[in-house]
Amino acid sequence: MSGMEQPVRPPDPDLELFRRVQAGDGDAFQELARRHEHAIYRTALAITRNEADAEDVTQETFLRAFAHRDQFRGEARFSTWLTQIAINAARMRLRKRHGDMWESLDQAAEEDDRAPREIAEWREDPEIQYGKEELRARVEQAMGGLPPSYRAVLVLRDLRDCSTQETAEILGLSLANVKTRLLRARLMLRERLAKREGISIA
Repeated sequence: MSGMEQPVRPPDPDLELFRRVQAGDGDAFQELARRHEHAIYRTALAITRNEADAEDVTQETFLRAFAHRDQFRGEARFSTWLTQIAINAARMRLRKRHGDMWESLDQAAEEDDRAPREIAEWREDPEIQYGKEELRARVEQAMGGLPPSYRAVLVLRDLRDCSTQETAEILGLSLANVKTRLLRARLMLRERLAKREGISIA
């Protein structure tokens, strides 16, 4: 065997259903919406930190997906394409609400060089394992103060369990940038969780 084999992408469970949507089947789109509505809402809520905004972003995401259904070529998974639409819609809503403030926060965070070379993801830290649902609630609350781009990468990698490759596709970043941003985001999140709970992470 010569060279490195490319990993085989698993079949997209939504592709056949979305092909029916493209052929004019409205019921198929309703089924896709039911499958993904909760995940899209949680993603939007984690980024916007506002329930009304998250509901609007969720609705806008599905409206855009349906309006641009002919643009989907199946090169990425349907869930990846849909999440990309949601992330972009959430970012636009933040810009409208807060202007350049969020971009300034993101830039300041990118320039912070305190991040270590490696850091365990928060789900693996035995000091803060309070149970799955309680931990998720604490993490989502702590994520609220992070810059939006860092919230986005944490949501996708640690809450949505997206792969690094899929996260890069959704956010339009290189794999290296995703890994760097994730390291910094996990560091900031651990610091926030530690301060809330009085845990030492030294």
